[in-house]
Amino acid sequence: YVYAFVNAIAVLIIACPCALGLATPMSVMVGVGKGAQSGVLIKNAASLEKMNAIDVLVIDKTGTVTEGKPSVENVVSVHADFTEQDVLQKIVALNSSSEHPLAQATLKYGKEKGITVLPISDFEAFTGKGVMGTLNEEHIGIGNLKLMELMEAAISPELDKRVKLAQNQGKTVSYLAVGKQAVGFIVISDKVKASSKDAIHQLQQEGLQVIMFTGDNEDTATTVSETLDLDGFKAQMLPEDKLNEIKKLQAQGKKVAMAGDGINDAPALSQADIGIAMGTGTDVAIESAAITLVKGDLNGIVKARLLSHKVMGNIKGNLFFALGYNVLGIPIAAGLLYPFFGILLSPMIAALAMSFSSVSVILNSLRLRSARIDMNQ
Repeated sequence: YVYAFVNAIAVLIIACPCALGLATPMSVMVGVGKGAQSGVLIKNAASLEKMNAIDVLVIDKTGTVTEGKPSVENVVSVHADFTEQDVLQKIVALNSSSEHPLAQATLKYGKEKGITVLPISDFEAFTGKGVMGTLNEEHIGIGNLKLMELMEAAISPELDKRVKLAQNQGKTVSYLAVGKQAVGFIVISDKVKASSKDAIHQLQQEGLQVIMFTGDNEDTATTVSETLDLDGFKAQMLPEDKLNEIKKLQAQGKKVAMAGDGINDAPALSQADIGIAMGTGTDVAIESAAITLVKGDLNGIVKARLLSHKVMGNIKGNLFFALGYNVLGIPIAAGLLYPFFGILLSPMIAALAMSFSSVSVILNSLRLRSARIDMNQ
């Protein structure tokens, strides 16, 4: 009876699943810390696990693949009644009430040109399209082609030709309409980040399909897509369009990650299996995402995916250590060796063995601290 009681105690001790309980949370905790050190802030363990299974990466253009630092190149007037100075003054007046990054770029440009900011009334913003208001009893609007359609503003062949020329060079163009006539436009450039192409290429090599959803025009999107060798793109998209396209991809069985930085991206970031926000973007986007890239760099996605691979591998290693001790220890604790060698496992030795299993799991998890997840390593 004494031997049976001792063996029972030893079995209970060595069968304790404490190491098994540590296996996953330890790896995740160390992995999240490693991500933070590398500029990848992970909100929850689920996103770290899901990152390993992503099929499609959807990216926004402005502020995601581009630097997000738009600058005005020039202002053009195509109407005899308006000089370029007049066009710029109306644009500055309208954008003085807007918080959009492109609007801020035009305000900076207007300040450099010594433009006086005139008061606007009846100001109204249309997400993904542009803004409208009243200046000196004139109804004016600045935005993309969809805003011009909303205002029913006519676009002359000359204006259309000059706009397309700028768009084919990858520039962003905002039309200015006065009443029912488009009278000019402003050309804004935003450089593609130097690291974007390499990051996208590496993700494609890992089997991910990388596509771009942008509210910009077709010609500009085509130029950027060709520059980055993307797998596809969709242009002139409103926030609800991005949301619906992600739902379509998910309906096809795809695991989708969405990377964006603006208010327009928030619905899509929430809908995606993993939302990835640029740390340089808006608070709304960051709040909607499960992962935030502090530097606002697509290399962060490469790091996040590589970290996900390593964390999942580390968890499997931990499970091996935890279960391995149990598989080997329980039969010995039950008296497997007694008929052959007369050896019984002392409860104290069983406790020591289980301590070693927990220590092994912890030490294995801590290996993630030295994991290499940077592209340049």
